[in-house]
Amino acid sequence: MKKQLIKRIVQAGLLVTTVFMSSSCKDYLNIDNYFDDEFNIDSAFSNTRNIEAYMWGAASMFPDESNTVRFGFTPGPMATDEGFNGLTGTGTTNVYYGMDFVTGNITPDYYGAGAGANDYNLNQWNRYYKIIRKANSILANLDVPRDLTNADRLRIEGYTRFIRAYAYYNIIVDYGPAILLGDEVVNTNEPIEYYDRPRATYDETMEYTCAEFEKAAALMPKEISILDFGRPSQGAAYALIARLRLIHASPLFNGGPVANSYFGNWTRKTDNVHYVSQQYDEKRWAVAAAAAKRVMEMGKYKLYTVVADANTPELPKNVTSDPNFYSAFPNGAGGIDAFKSYSDIFTGEAVPGINPEVIWGRNTEYLNAYINLGSFPPSLGGWGRFCVTQKVVDAYLMDDGRTKEEASVDGYYSETGFTTSPKRFSGYPLNSGVYNMYNNREMRFYASVGFNEAVWQAGSSTTLNNYTAKYYYQDADGRGGVTATSPNYPITGYVIKKYNHPMDAFQGTGARRIKKAYSIIRYAEILLSYAEALNNITGSHSVQLGDKTYTISRDAEEIQKAFNQVRYRAGLPGLTSSQTGSRAEIQKQIERERMVEFLWENRRYYDVRRWGIMEETEREPIRGMNPDGATKETYYQRVIPGTSSFLTRVVDKKLVWVPIPRTEMRRLPSLDQNPGY
Repeated sequence: MKKQLIKRIVQAGLLVTTVFMSSSCKDYLNIDNYFDDEFNIDSAFSNTRNIEAYMWGAASMFPDESNTVRFGFTPGPMATDEGFNGLTGTGTTNVYYGMDFVTGNITPDYYGAGAGANDYNLNQWNRYYKIIRKANSILANLDVPRDLTNADRLRIEGYTRFIRAYAYYNIIVDYGPAILLGDEVVNTNEPIEYYDRPRATYDETMEYTCAEFEKAAALMPKEISILDFGRPSQGAAYALIARLRLIHASPLFNGGPVANSYFGNWTRKTDNVHYVSQQYDEKRWAVAAAAAKRVMEMGKYKLYTVVADANTPELPKNVTSDPNFYSAFPNGAGGIDAFKSYSDIFTGEAVPGINPEVIWGRNTEYLNAYINLGSFPPSLGGWGRFCVTQKVVDAYLMDDGRTKEEASVDGYYSETGFTTSPKRFSGYPLNSGVYNMYNNREMRFYASVGFNEAVWQAGSSTTLNNYTAKYYYQDADGRGGVTATSPNYPITGYVIKKYNHPMDAFQGTGARRIKKAYSIIRYAEILLSYAEALNNITGSHSVQLGDKTYTISRDAEEIQKAFNQVRYRAGLPGLTSSQTGSRAEIQKQIERERMVEFLWENRRYYDVRRWGIMEETEREPIRGMNPDGATKETYYQRVIPGTSSFLTRVVDKKLVWVPIPRTEMRRLPSLDQNPGY
């Protein structure tokens, strides 16, 4: 019997090592069940294959990062001002956890509608510590397998440290300060006093997590083959450090009035130490800049672009704000197809395993099974309810780089009238008769937002394709076209179209969907993080990262060079010289840019918190078009959705983090709950 078990373990281990983080967690979640931590630990560490299988089994316990809406682990897009839906769920709960979060339903005792013991939901605290314990067990037993070569040992140690650091990463971004266990393998069946320990401070958690990523990076491979897409590389570790360092430097966690407002009275009950530092430290911005610069200097990553062809629209004429605008990319916006360069990253058109922009990502069925399906028009078999807000639509620039307010002066932007002729650019069809609000917008708008009378190509279906979705009240995809018990219509008048490939179809003859990958972190974020960090520096700082020293100071040219690459890739002019002279203006531009560039990529939720503007953004009413409008005259009006999902939204400082489960609080007397819960 034991020989059969070991044989199954080896077979499972071979399978898991080829699919880590490259398919749904459900595909391999039970692999680790072959190893009982108490009774079969000798088998787990008896040879190289087994210990590696045990390691990937621990990694498979992480939720799929793309699960940001349903069956998720993060409040995600619907917990901020970029996403919305009108589904209220049952009773006072919502099946989309982000909506539950912002309506105040998430408590230490409740983490999401339908959340069971085996579901992914907003209660992942215990799961992360199980992963940490397994990682610690591996590190404690690295010398046990007799067939373990030195190369295998270093590789397994590197990946294991990354897995452990990634567990702490998830804790710090969603729960705040962690209980740091170091290398300790926590015993089972001990008295309560053995387990009771306080949380570390936020700074201690941040420093420990980044240090572990640093140690992991030193041992991890620099290159990942296309067959192993999904496994993290050295670049992934460095990029996550850059993300964490930017968070650490931001106003919510870096002293000053914002940190004081949120955490000034939050101290550890065991010694009265502030969990979050109340002293501002400018050097944190320098560390964040250096961490981003290190990724840039690796020379492995760059923004994904598609060369312009006959279908690429010409750049708008008479742009004078940026003298480099018409130069070839990356020094300008010339020579590339801005629509495809952005859209292909998300639709599955670009092969993720060789996409130089994807620093770390994973293949996933979730984008088709939920996000794409949830946005597709009901007439084509979708739900039509994963909404984008009017605020997002208003944030997109015009194709010449002006804001809608600036373009209103000469009529280039208008909220009256409709287009009189169709357009087709980069394979994207735009009907005539489209509301002028949606005309002349930047390419990322068309790549990301589904609006009234937008075309859903559904090219794989020979019977349901090139469909114009109409959301007027009495049309098939509008509020009056579905039953009241199934609110399958866009309550704001907009849906997320970002993950829709022109060939994707859910109904009709031949209907298929293109396989997709989710970018956990991509190079555009590194560029914008570098620009933001530099913008917040007033002096000169020396920063040591690994064996290299960086001298960091605010450099307007460096800010422009990093920021403008993202703008140029979108077909837009870069920052003007007058803008680079103002720190406040650059911050404003960065906030706008991150909102549209990372729409529905689970960055906005964390950004508004770290900037300390979460309460401000949540107080702004969610707006959209009028779903009760049956005609063009009545539909195109800005309204506030009349739904309990909006009306019961709360604004509260406690919503910077999710609560620690009450069951954990009862087990550990020294454990402090997050503020406000």
